[in-house]
Amino acid sequence: MTPLTPPAPASSEPLLDVRKLAISYRTRAGRVPAVRGVDLTVRPGEVVALVGESGSGKSTSAHAVMGLLPRGGSIDGGEILFAGTDLARAGESVLRALRGREIGLVPQDPSVSLNPVQRIGHQVAEVLLIHRLADRPAAARRALELLAEAGLPDPARVARRYPHELSGGMRQRVLIAVALAARPRLVIADEPTSALDVTVQRTILDHLAALTRERGIAVLLITHDLGIAADRADRVAVMSRGEAVETGPVRQVLRSPRHPYTRALLAAAPSLAEPPRPAPPERTGGAPPADLVVAADLVKEYPARRGERTPAPRAVDGVSLRIGRGETLALVGESGSGKSTTARMLVRLTAPTSGQVLFDGRDITRLGGGELRRLRRRMQIVHQNPYASLSPRLSVAEIVSEPLRAFRVGSRADRARRAARLIDQVRLPAALLGRRAAELSGGQRQRVAIARALALGPDLVVCDEPVSALDVSSQAQILDLLADLQGELGLSYLFISHDLAVVRRIASRVGVMRQGRLVETGPVDRVFGAPAHPYTRELLAAVPGGAVR
Repeated sequence: MTPLTPPAPASSEPLLDVRKLAISYRTRAGRVPAVRGVDLTVRPGEVVALVGESGSGKSTSAHAVMGLLPRGGSIDGGEILFAGTDLARAGESVLRALRGREIGLVPQDPSVSLNPVQRIGHQVAEVLLIHRLADRPAAARRALELLAEAGLPDPARVARRYPHELSGGMRQRVLIAVALAARPRLVIADEPTSALDVTVQRTILDHLAALTRERGIAVLLITHDLGIAADRADRVAVMSRGEAVETGPVRQVLRSPRHPYTRALLAAAPSLAEPPRPAPPERTGGAPPADLVVAADLVKEYPARRGERTPAPRAVDGVSLRIGRGETLALVGESGSGKSTTARMLVRLTAPTSGQVLFDGRDITRLGGGELRRLRRRMQIVHQNPYASLSPRLSVAEIVSEPLRAFRVGSRADRARRAARLIDQVRLPAALLGRRAAELSGGQRQRVAIARALALGPDLVVCDEPVSALDVSSQAQILDLLADLQGELGLSYLFISHDLAVVRRIASRVGVMRQGRLVETGPVDRVFGAPAHPYTRELLAAVPGGAVR
């Protein structure tokens, strides 16, 4: 796969020229430096990738360009020159005129970036209206075109929806449509495809590639996926602890890294070439593990919305699967393919329209009331986004012990001791028990989420994209932790992911879903090594970063 664009000529003037940028945050303990003397240039038609671990200063640097540092953040030195204007010293009126019109932002988290009470079409058209680029009818028409360009099927239908009615991947594509609405000169893409499957990733990034070629748009791409950086960027800057430790042409940096930190990042990146994880001990004799979960012919239909003549297609259409004790089954497929809906039916967070779910030999399909509540102690979920799934008001100790309080397990002292043991079990220091989630890194937050899921001693843990929001170092640590916990506790995992390299690292079997159907299932080695279905082959072909994976 070729980069987004051919490298820009060395003589072209930078559109964005960041010089010796220094940023700090005000904390109770005083000012803490976040960015230390970073230099960065992006030319018209060029893609520059910022890579590094969570907390390395990537997003802080990018947000400073738009004047969107959070409260407590300040620029202590340096310049941010955009088309000759120093944004580091620009007033709010200048920055407001540039945001959306000249500089577009694709934020990482669509769950907090879209207005929950406004329809999608209005939110896309709003940029055009704010900057007076179209009247209301023209803006509404252009919104449909932008949604289609972002890869959303049936844009007229999507435009009438509210954000909560779309999948995470679909919401992310809406954010991309918003960022591109005014045809900006610079797009800052902050993890723009971290929530998307590989085929949609390719569609979105190909769309950005076409825009950079046709319109000379510059792209500052923030990503933890080194494969995307390798495939899509012209140049790359590797950040660590607020400093750019290595900068250069992407092939040079990622193929022949000079800095130890760059080499460590590359070593942590998951790869389709890795050997599969060893089978659980109970499978070494050749016999499959006893089934913990068996699903037969699951169907989920949603009624048509008021005013729409045709019902929505089946979200899940005749899915049958099994999960053995101590086994990891992964589900992969496009956003909207039915992965998460299938998982929700397995743990009875939603009732199937038809079909059957057996858990430990018992039919739980129509279970309700107290029986269903008791069953849920044996099933837990680790959600995709550790920034949204943990309460900001509670301490780590309170978050971890929350399921124990809900089920009235033990005394307050018992729960405190259990929380301390769980925190130790997920390899976190006891000193974090008194902190709040906002004070933790993304990897630490996800460990807290895993500890909370383990509080009641479940048999099945559903991991719904548990590492997609994390950098490669944190990903590797969380995947190793999940594997260790499985060995220690005999857990069964249903692991939902769009990253096939991550699936290879964690799962023993994999199911491929498309349009609500399970089109292929089997051992990871066979499905990835000799895929039988054309769609599986398409997914594998779309995996980015052959040069580094």
